[in-house]
Amino acid sequence: MKIIERYQKPTPKFFRVLRNIGIALATAGGAIIAAPVAIPATIVTIATYMTVAGTVATAVSQAVVSDNKENTEIETIQKRK
Repeated sequence: MKIIERYQKPTPKFFRVLRNIGIALATAGGAIIAAPVAIPATIVTIATYMTVAGTVATAVSQAVVSDNKENTEIETIQKRK
C-alpha cells in the first residue's frame, strides 16, 4: 500500500481522537515557543517537547487505517449485544 493510498483510507475513531490531541499539543507548544514575552527556559523546553510529541502523535495517528474485515467483525459483535 502506498503512502497516499494509506492517507486516503478511513482512520479508526481512537486514532482520530489521538490525532486531535496531538494537534492541540503541537499548537499549544508552538504558541508557547513563539510567545513574544520572556519565558523561563524550562517552560520553553517543555513546550518544545510538547510540539514534537504532538507532531509525532498526529503523524502516526493519521497513518493508521481501518481494516474493513476487522470493522465488520466488531460491528457484528456489537449488534449481538
